[in-house]
Amino acid sequence: MLYQLYDLYHASLTPARATAELLRTAMQNPFMPMSYTLMGRTMAASAEVFERATRKFGRPEFNLPFTMIDGKKVDIIEQDVIEKPFCRLLHFKRDVKRNDPKLLIVAPISGHYATLLRGTVEALLPHHDVYITDWEDARQVPLSQGRFNLDDYVAYLLEFLRFLGPDTHMMAVCQPAVPVFVVSCLMNKWKDKCAPASITLMGGPIDPRISKTAVTELAEQRPLKWFEQTVCTDVPFYYPGAHRKVYPGFVQLSGFMSMNLDRHVGSHMKFFQHLVQSDGDGADGHRKFYNEYLAVMDLPAEFYLQTVEIVFQKHLLPKRQMKWRDPETDILHDVDPHDITKTAILTIEGELDDISADGQTLAAHALTPNLPDKMHAHHLQMDVGHYGIFNGRKWREMIMPRVRHFIREHDDGVDKVPAADLKLIPDLKATTPWKESKAKPTEQQTADKKAASKKTAHKKKSSPKFLPDTAEAAE
Repeated sequence: MLYQLYDLYHASLTPARATAELLRTAMQNPFMPMSYTLMGRTMAASAEVFERATRKFGRPEFNLPFTMIDGKKVDIIEQDVIEKPFCRLLHFKRDVKRNDPKLLIVAPISGHYATLLRGTVEALLPHHDVYITDWEDARQVPLSQGRFNLDDYVAYLLEFLRFLGPDTHMMAVCQPAVPVFVVSCLMNKWKDKCAPASITLMGGPIDPRISKTAVTELAEQRPLKWFEQTVCTDVPFYYPGAHRKVYPGFVQLSGFMSMNLDRHVGSHMKFFQHLVQSDGDGADGHRKFYNEYLAVMDLPAEFYLQTVEIVFQKHLLPKRQMKWRDPETDILHDVDPHDITKTAILTIEGELDDISADGQTLAAHALTPNLPDKMHAHHLQMDVGHYGIFNGRKWREMIMPRVRHFIREHDDGVDKVPAADLKLIPDLKATTPWKESKAKPTEQQTADKKAASKKTAHKKKSSPKFLPDTAEAAE
């Protein structure tokens, strides 16, 4: 009944939402004299805040029609190259002849659509031939298409890699760090020629035991049965995926927002102030972020529950006890990180990450002792939270160049970074050696920290508390 009650609540607000939209339109009409008054702007702002707070946000588009390469505008065509029931492999085909590395970005199945990584893709397009996993909303997948769990997730990635061929690099943002790591273990063990040349793991729970967060503590404190009975429910009959068991996106979104409720409330208060003051740029930055953040999709319950059990409760991967069951043959395969000998590993963490805290992703290096030291690298980005690792100014200026350089250093089929690219983005030394990363920050990280502290101290005197990752997105 959870899903039905949520939809009923949303439907009951339709008249009020329509009235608010009508009021906002009237109070922003240039032919309405009251629209030029403080009261008129306040009424319009109140109506828009209410309408947005009670709206269901639909699936966003990537909307990346072009990129800039060597100072020239290059058209982008989105192509579906593989379509599966729960995912499509999307290629951002660039209208240019360049020998750039193939990069498969694995988006998380965590309540948000793959478009949450729009900024990630946009920054990488000038330097890479980019593909991304665009996951389907589970409530839109008919029950006749069968189940989808963590084993199926790994099977999808294996199929995508074999389609793309050798010398493909992978990037996992948050939750997919585990399945990407598993795929690397398996393909290295099998000596598969299509094993990824490198994997970039960004803020992922490779070993959640290392740094406790609200997410890991909840998973450890509750039995699996609690999650199944409390947060999982059946899709109502009026959706294509009727009767499929899911972890609803609106439940996950409420959990994420409750972790930083004061910041989200502060952000909406600031949005209201921008509207009243007719600050179009400030209001647009808020809309842009929350249009994406509030658009959510459902997760297959079997995938969610298996992830909770294997990753957050039993910690099978770091214990070297994990197994993968091939959905086609039903054969169990051992997943041993010690098998990774050919796939380079770059880990990236954010100092303020409250989802996958400092050390959880770094653990991938200690688990792969048979990989040569030169194929390990780590970067800790100061003064960013979870979202800031893959979106915003610091992602574009500090993190992405390191990712780009690392990938090219471990790709035999392409040239080093073109000089024209370096004119646009400085050539930063790739990363900190992972064995030293926990001992002390690099000089650049120390400088970043000092600059951020000064900036934060100045803002505290004049600004209310604001959602840090929202500010990053607005930049």
